Amino acid sequence: RLPAFGGARHPYGDRAVRAALARHTANAIASVNFDQRAFDTMGEMSILFAAVLGCAVLLRQARDEHRDPPRPARVAAPVRRYALTVLPVALVTGLYVIAHGQLSPGGGFQGGVVAATALHLLYLGADYAALERVRPVDAHETGDALAASAYLVLGLAGLLAGGSFLANTLLPYGTFDTLSSGGTVPLLNAAIGMEVACAVVVLLARFLDQAVEIEEENGK
Repeated sequence: RLPAFGGARHPYGDRAVRAALARHTANAIASVNFDQRAFDTMGEMSILFAAVLGCAVLLRQARDEHRDPPRPARVAAPVRRYALTVLPVALVTGLYVIAHGQLSPGGGFQGGVVAATALHLLYLGADYAALERVRPVDAHETGDALAASAYLVLGLAGLLAGGSFLANTLLPYGTFDTLSSGGTVPLLNAAIGMEVACAVVVLLARFLDQAVEIEEENGK
């Protein structure tokens, strides 16, 4: 008894939108991700967290390994100017997408990727040493773990408050179409944004470290 594909009747979609509006979440997709199906989103976050953990374990620097500081790269002046000009714009755009996830298209997943990749414009516009100075990997690994833990803590807080795990009953829903609306949706969205941003930075850092080592070995 499912509706035909492409038909005008969408019972699940209609219910999802009504539930989102009832909880003052203007972006219905954010309501689905961080309210109605927040447990599924936790599973997606766990997959990314496990991928980062596996990458960090497999590509970690062994005790007998030594990596010399990468040689400064020669970057064309137009490329350098473009990258350094776009970097702050891209970073602010990523943070904006995360902060407004419950109001407009986007959210933690999309904004986190934008913010993380924005930092790597420094790799294109300057060199790898400059990138290393602005993205300490240890701090981002800690941020990844803290963000994942914050998501779980918010879920447990709803459970301790008398509701169910990750139920959107912990905070007032606020005024519709404002940054404080949606109850726990903006908090869960922010946790995902931080987790995704830190995870992408750590993943790229590990892969870039390996690329530098391979380049040094080939140069020798």
